[in-house]
Amino acid sequence: MPTTIKNLGPCTIDSPLLKKYSQRDAAFVGDDIRIRLNAFIGKNPPKGGEHIDSFEAAGPREKIFFDPEKTRVAITSCGGLCPGINDVIRSLVMESYYGYGVRNIIGIPYGYNGLNPDYNYKPIELTPDFVKSIHMQGGSILGSSRGGTKDMDRLVDTLERLNVNILYTIGGDGTLRGAHDIAMIAEKRGLKLAVVGIPKTIDNDISFIQRSFGFETAFSIAVDAIYAAHTEAEGAPNGIGLVKLMGRHSGFIAANAALASSDVNFVLVPEVPFELEGPNGLCAHLEERLQKRGHAVICVDEGAGQEILQKNSEKKYDASGNVKLADIGVYLKEKIQEYFDKKGIEINLKYIDPSYMIRSAPAVPNDSIYCTLLGQNAV
Repeated sequence: MPTTIKNLGPCTIDSPLLKKYSQRDAAFVGDDIRIRLNAFIGKNPPKGGEHIDSFEAAGPREKIFFDPEKTRVAITSCGGLCPGINDVIRSLVMESYYGYGVRNIIGIPYGYNGLNPDYNYKPIELTPDFVKSIHMQGGSILGSSRGGTKDMDRLVDTLERLNVNILYTIGGDGTLRGAHDIAMIAEKRGLKLAVVGIPKTIDNDISFIQRSFGFETAFSIAVDAIYAAHTEAEGAPNGIGLVKLMGRHSGFIAANAALASSDVNFVLVPEVPFELEGPNGLCAHLEERLQKRGHAVICVDEGAGQEILQKNSEKKYDASGNVKLADIGVYLKEKIQEYFDKKGIEINLKYIDPSYMIRSAPAVPNDSIYCTLLGQNAV
């Protein structure tokens, strides 16, 4: 797996950080410093010369390639919204401006579509004054969009026309693939364009990183929905609280919200197939729970149970190439009600879907700190 980052050329310019800090306080990182992919080692650690999977460490370099006074930086956010995007944008602007003295910073609106001349979107000038309070808002001040990667050459044409030297892209796997394509096209053209991808996924499902920004905020807000479901379930005979949460193909939000609340009896995630009917099906276990305790709470990830829902249906895709998910929440609500109606057992089921509420909120403080550090290290 190639993990070496190519240089655009020799780095000969002293970092502006040297004027602000001593060499020790600036904590410069050498290009040879790497972070191990796996922190664990066995009883017999690798010997010298053996390959160890690792990544280049982020952080300030003592020598840099671009002259900050002549550098133009562009920032864009792609894909779905996520708590903390504005924090990252703010951090990128503040570090570029105050840390390195870059005065020419623009925002590309609505993701990669903002680089497509067909949409005629205009770049937004980003200054410290413009971004000073955006971290208090949810969403993205630049807007966002899915797709836009069909004709990457045209996007690079726009970057070249705008005289962009450094492009920061904030997004998930599709965005990062697009960033890689832009970098490869720029290299073929001989352009001196640095492309930096900042991973974004509310679902915490990008490989090689343990934590993605916005994830903690998302499951923290989701906990409130679970508390509400638990209150409703306890407040009625045979009460059932059913909560559907985001997650697509990974159940981290549902699992972590359930762990944080300690009130969930059944957690359904995409990674673990389940059955509705039969002695080991969800409905049978739910009936047993109601007999014993009189109430139950179910937390289901939006991507769970798709193998049940899509048996006889054709897959559909969104602009990012993601499979459109069938609604497992409504399906479970109907099937659970149907199961107990057939048995002549009266239940009181309340269905809660916080949906976009958990992704459009401002970042919680711990997420905000993480976003700030991500932006600083990206610069």
